[in-house]
Amino acid sequence: MPAAAAGGALIALLLGLFGGGGSVLATPLLLYVVGIADPHVAIGTGAAAVALNAAGNLAVQARAGMVKWPCALSFAGAGLAGSLAGAALAQQLDGQALLGVFAVAMLAVGLAMLRPARNVGNPDVHIDAAMILKLLPVGLAVGLAAGFFGIGGGFLIVPGLMAATGMTLANAAASSLVSVLVFGVATAGTYAAAGRVDVPALIAMAAGGIIGVIAARSLAPRLASRAALARQLFAVMVITTALYVGWRALG
Repeated sequence: MPAAAAGGALIALLLGLFGGGGSVLATPLLLYVVGIADPHVAIGTGAAAVALNAAGNLAVQARAGMVKWPCALSFAGAGLAGSLAGAALAQQLDGQALLGVFAVAMLAVGLAMLRPARNVGNPDVHIDAAMILKLLPVGLAVGLAAGFFGIGGGFLIVPGLMAATGMTLANAAASSLVSVLVFGVATAGTYAAAGRVDVPALIAMAAGGIIGVIAARSLAPRLASRAALARQLFAVMVITTALYVGWRALG
């Protein structure tokens, strides 16, 4: 349980600092540190923990006025159906095969995070019909990936929101938490219905997540001048973990 709490704190911290990417660590942490044996249970529990941590970070960002609610809700609404379908599909796969595919997804997350993040955009963006038509298909596709892999999908949501709406990186990172929350609840609900959520581990991760949310709130301003370096170091950690998960899956 201490390991689960520490994992929850780390994931919440990364969600608060980067708006995405941290959730991919939930499943490896639950499998190889906490000791959950079933990959499906690890994915279901991780998705639930990510949803709770996203809710905490979302409350902080909403209070700061950083969330573009119309855009965020449109994206999340489109992705909800995709996340439900993805979670149902993943449960039909063998656990080891699912881990192999998950390792590839983690590798893609890490490589994507190595790319420099753009910080241009319109901080006063307002939604319109044309923007909704861009948001819906991207949201659906990202939701499908998030549900299938049991991840928040923030690494896809942030660039998707920026491309479809033209909002700034800061607004996209904050707004992405709405989708991370919605996708996490949908995925976790699908796994919970099948009895594939470890409740004690989830409670421990949620408790640790409170610490992570508080830490992210204080660290974010200090990290602003070194955000690029921090993101690259985090990406290397994700890539290394992906290689380890892939090795374990093949073994």
